[in-house]
Amino acid sequence: MKIKPYLELCRPDHWIKNLFILPGILLYLFFYRLSPLEISLRGLVAGLAGLFMVASANYVFNEILDADGDLFHPEKKSRPIPSGRARTSIAYLIWAGLTVLGILAGLLASAATGLTLAALWLAGVFYNLPPIRLKDRAYLDVISESINNPLRLLAGWYMAGGLAGFLPPPVSIVLAYWMFGAYLMGVKRYAEYRFIGDPAAAGRYRRSFNFYNRERLQESIIFYGAAFAFFSGIFIARYRIELVLAVPLTVYLLAYYFHLGFKPNSPVQHPELLYKEVKLILLVGLALAAFAFFLVQDIPLLRDAFDPRVPDVFSETVIFPGELE
Repeated sequence: MKIKPYLELCRPDHWIKNLFILPGILLYLFFYRLSPLEISLRGLVAGLAGLFMVASANYVFNEILDADGDLFHPEKKSRPIPSGRARTSIAYLIWAGLTVLGILAGLLASAATGLTLAALWLAGVFYNLPPIRLKDRAYLDVISESINNPLRLLAGWYMAGGLAGFLPPPVSIVLAYWMFGAYLMGVKRYAEYRFIGDPAAAGRYRRSFNFYNRERLQESIIFYGAAFAFFSGIFIARYRIELVLAVPLTVYLLAYYFHLGFKPNSPVQHPELLYKEVKLILLVGLALAAFAFFLVQDIPLLRDAFDPRVPDVFSETVIFPGELE
């Protein structure tokens, strides 16, 4: 038996997506006023190992159940199972083994990390398994797959805290991260639809494409981007107004990613290969650096400029709305 096809099933090249845990780690350090040296090493090592295994389990499960549809995709038909290079029975054993080991590793980091990884695994089941199979349902396909984003955020948060407990980050940033993932996934769907070219073939490859067209996909991308901006604005206004200075760079990053989605055979169809897009990686690095910097750098003048003030008509003084009875 050849091992290589089964290693391909696990898609270790996709592990780069787990970098989405970084904002969760940064947010934990910010809210608990900790230095990077105070991160739980046990939580980080065990949690990352568990995250890699659970992610790979989901990739294996995805390929098992998508093999028939992948035959209609110009590139995915060469994957191990559709091409006949890997046996489905062995793939199921690998899926089960990675699932158990991954969740156990997460529990070793902390109970909260283990439960988060279990939720990540369950999201993969709901996404792929009939009759639920959310990936076949228009809009729910994007919403359900992109929930991996906030789950990775939570995983990073809980890994950094180790055994600290179950208290999550603010819901505003969790929802913003979810919509950010939906935006990225929406652009990926649009690029896939354009790449296949034939609506009938697209529908055979992915059932949700029987409903989608270019206009509907573009409309959904705008919705996800606007929702990301809305929830991000709530977080910035409530917790860290300095982050408003990172907004222009973040918006440009989203615009450039959208631009990539319009390219022939767009690279956004293969997120695991986006590291080859030098400009995109530079923008991601700058945006993450700006987020990290303004998360800790106080700018009193900026805070004063954005704090709302109203006149007190009786005393002719300026007071904050929160001080009004």
